[in-house]
Amino acid sequence: MNAFDTLKQRGYFEWCTNEERLAQVMNEEMITAYVGFDPTADSLHVGHLIPLMALGWLQRLGHRPIALAGGGTGLIGDPSGKSKERNLITLEAVQHNIEGVKSQLKKFLDFDCGKNSALLLNNYDWLSKITFLEVLHDVGKFFSINNLIAREYIKSRLEDPEKGISYTEFSYVLLQAMDFKYLNEHYNCRLQMGGNDQQGNLLAGSDYIRRTSGAEVFGLTQPLLLTSSGTKFGKTEAGAVWLDAAKTSPYKFYQFWFNTDDRDVEKLLKLYTFMPIDEIENLISEHNSQPEKRLAQKRLAYEVTKTVHGENTAKSVVNVSEILFNPAIDFANVSEETCEILKQEVPFKKIDSLEFPASVVNIISASGACESNGEAKRAIRQGGVSINGGKISDEKAIINKDSLINNKYLFVRIGRKKFNMAEFE
Repeated sequence: MNAFDTLKQRGYFEWCTNEERLAQVMNEEMITAYVGFDPTADSLHVGHLIPLMALGWLQRLGHRPIALAGGGTGLIGDPSGKSKERNLITLEAVQHNIEGVKSQLKKFLDFDCGKNSALLLNNYDWLSKITFLEVLHDVGKFFSINNLIAREYIKSRLEDPEKGISYTEFSYVLLQAMDFKYLNEHYNCRLQMGGNDQQGNLLAGSDYIRRTSGAEVFGLTQPLLLTSSGTKFGKTEAGAVWLDAAKTSPYKFYQFWFNTDDRDVEKLLKLYTFMPIDEIENLISEHNSQPEKRLAQKRLAYEVTKTVHGENTAKSVVNVSEILFNPAIDFANVSEETCEILKQEVPFKKIDSLEFPASVVNIISASGACESNGEAKRAIRQGGVSINGGKISDEKAIINKDSLINNKYLFVRIGRKKFNMAEFE
């Protein structure tokens, strides 16, 4: 399938400067496309993924992607869609953040695959060499103040005396246009992509190139993704969903996708996975016949977690989910990686005060699942207590050392929701 048709079919298309012509060019030749991101943090989050996935699909279909780190523009801050001035960050912080993002980009793009290998560039490398007078003389004359202040996000801030907009942020569009022109001249980059809040910047860049060099270039935007309930996708009560495991754990990352509404899951499978369309359609058909099994959500969560955190971690996270929500799970083959993930997600204690054989009552209270031996006994009498998946009905029962998972762990469950993990020294 033509790469342009693939972008439309999977949902990566909302607006284009010249739809018919871009489709023709993509069908006839390899096109170089870029997506820019300002490194305001040392990790990408879910909100960055749609343009990045679009780049990933273009590469898989034979085109060349450029990931452009805004080492220069990140010092300024893009005002697009922002209701107030951003806090400026230092050059050192920007460089640190770019280093943090590099490894994440490699999960989506191949930087060593021949003629269409992905490139990671930093616009500080060229923007830092341009003087202010050069910008005014060679660039500024091509941008109309009338057009810029007509933009809704600028107009709304100009009309609010409490907010306003600085000359710094107002100049951002010039820098982004200069990026597009530089990439076009040095890498034959002809397509810039971004979220729909970037439409004005993409238009300005395309027009700047047309008026200065006459080159044929294109801008393409992806839609702002809203859930069926009308909320912005990727935002939670805890804030952004990060790709960095230290900011959002792989388990919480998996659960974010697993909790997708049935009404959204097909759309998200097309946008956030590299699964073929026919495979997605077959999965949705199977899912709709038994929606209570959440087959589509499980596959979505697994595929995205595998891309971001690797296959082994994705499998371990699936096992963690099974352990926490399936009382009948077999604990015999729980891996060390699964145990390490569980430590971060459930009440966990290290215990060096018990010797084996040990009474189940002492184990339950030592693990923190019950506050005292008396409470542990009452829990056993009431039923619903299990250790490593085995039901405990006798308060005098003994646990031997060979019951430890990986020679050191025990899992204590009380009822449906209480789950504690203990590690024995």
